[in-house]
Amino acid sequence: MKIKEIAELVDATFVTGERQADTEVDFGFASDLMSDVLTLKQADRVLLITGLCNIQTIRTAEMANVEAVLFVRNKNVTNEMIEIAEEEGLVLLQCKYSLFRAAGMLYTQGLKSIY
Repeated sequence: MKIKEIAELVDATFVTGERQADTEVDFGFASDLMSDVLTLKQADRVLLITGLCNIQTIRTAEMANVEAVLFVRNKNVTNEMIEIAEEEGLVLLQCKYSLFRAAGMLYTQGLKSIY
């Protein structure tokens, strides 16, 4: 599934990486625990769905080779987060839905679960 399709499905807006909208993502992982993200065995073409909106999330996504991060519950990304994400080529999206709803919507449309 392309990142732009993910954005459309959950009414998300691009914060960074709109030029990467055609990048393919195969797997989704929903978590607010960054320690769980770091344990992912499948690290290619992953979308992280989270409500944890801070620098730790960006650094964790970078270390786990995540393609994009979808922030849920209307979380607002800071300028520092944007700066680091742009340096790393990380796509950041924001949507209004809960973690549960966003993950469910994407799963029913074909985004695969890692576990």
